[in-house]
Amino acid sequence: MKRLNRETAGVTSNLPIKVIQFGEGNFLRAFVNYLIDKLNKEADFNAGVAVVQPIDAGLVDMLNEQDGLYNLFMRGVKGDKEIQEKRMISCIQKSINPYKNYSTYLDLATGEDLQFLISNTTEAGIAFDETDELEKVPHNSFPAKVTALLWKRYQHFNGAADKGLTIIPCELINHNADNLKKIILQYVDLWKLDNDFRNWIEQSNTFHNTLVDRIVPGYPRAEIDEYQSQLEFEDKLIVTAEVFLLWVIEGGEALKAKIPFDKIDENVVIVDDIQPYRTRKVRILNGAHTTMVPFAILSGKETVKETVDDNFTGKFVKNAIFEEINPTLDLSENELDSFASEVLDRFRNPFIKHQLASIALNSVSKFKVRVLPSLLQFQEKKSALPVRLTFAFACLLRFYKGTWKGQKLPVQDDPQIIEFFSKAWEIEDLDAFAEKVLNKEDYWGQDLTAIPELKEQLVVALQEMEEKGVEEGFRSFREKTTVKS
Repeated sequence: MKRLNRETAGVTSNLPIKVIQFGEGNFLRAFVNYLIDKLNKEADFNAGVAVVQPIDAGLVDMLNEQDGLYNLFMRGVKGDKEIQEKRMISCIQKSINPYKNYSTYLDLATGEDLQFLISNTTEAGIAFDETDELEKVPHNSFPAKVTALLWKRYQHFNGAADKGLTIIPCELINHNADNLKKIILQYVDLWKLDNDFRNWIEQSNTFHNTLVDRIVPGYPRAEIDEYQSQLEFEDKLIVTAEVFLLWVIEGGEALKAKIPFDKIDENVVIVDDIQPYRTRKVRILNGAHTTMVPFAILSGKETVKETVDDNFTGKFVKNAIFEEINPTLDLSENELDSFASEVLDRFRNPFIKHQLASIALNSVSKFKVRVLPSLLQFQEKKSALPVRLTFAFACLLRFYKGTWKGQKLPVQDDPQIIEFFSKAWEIEDLDAFAEKVLNKEDYWGQDLTAIPELKEQLVVALQEMEEKGVEEGFRSFREKTTVKS
């Protein structure tokens, strides 16, 4: 089988470099490059991408061997329909390793067609390294590399206002663009660059906070022969992803005019404020995961799909989302219900085997951020505790006992947290146990003994669960408490 490259694939078009992309990993290739490729082919975006390897080790050499080409396989469920698609991505025009060719990297700054800078350098990538110096290259940090690039562009075009860049980071941290801009300005100060350059950064470049969402399992190593058999050429950079995709970008009409997302049928939203969407994702998608993990594991389930497909656990998770989480959020009911339905489709994806044990890590801190706000806001709005989220809280506490029906549970957390629960579970009186746990303000952000009926209902849930198991225990819990579902 011939190796995939532009000659063998018959790809002859050369696109102008409009995008510098920091990151060549699976996520950006299955997310941003997919969207750019679709914009090129369906909306005449005519944008080539120059990929920059953000760390010393990476895939740039493999990308160059294939002339930037690779195949993306998207598999998932929409409603009751299984969807499988494949697409050759051809928007990447060149790939650069700045650790070997820093001058080639900086030369990107002089491009007349350059408009965008996009990144995904992991959460640790947007960081300040005070040891970075302007003249000492390659720079260690990603923001230092960007600052040097912007400085070169500013000098080359004599500070022209129309040569600033649209900067769209995709790192999974809140306010990712704001943080990147702040650190870039720190380097301006550290390197004693002139004030006109600072003004150019702030006035001629735009920084856009983002929220990205797509599950990308990546290279299908265990099934590579199956995937390769569907292709005409050997591809060492096959990437797999779910069908679902969401990109929320802070911006206005100017950004909408620059990128014609409205001309492609994809879930890309440009809004004034991404925070409601971020809250939606954290509360619904991540919150449902965290709600289901201890509850489903104690119910004998092993995967997310198995959980949502089961009559009991699936109904529990669905109702927790639609009846107890969604009512606490500020977006429209239709928007929330549509997103929640998509989340359940993703959970049912037969092509992704998401082990519950693999998402059990740090469940206490996850519960605090992802589930507890919904529980407390529901109680505040309805003057009653949400039945499923309260029971899920009890399951979390029981999970941290470490064993269930003689089996060891996959508890993974900070050793101090595990030790705390181990000692707390030595208390035989459940009321005293709940008092001790709910009093732990550094775990929950507040003293939860002050929440009306919470301690009492957790005790009931724990008693019923212990005596009757999870399914019958939940039914009995609903009957015995005053919670309204």
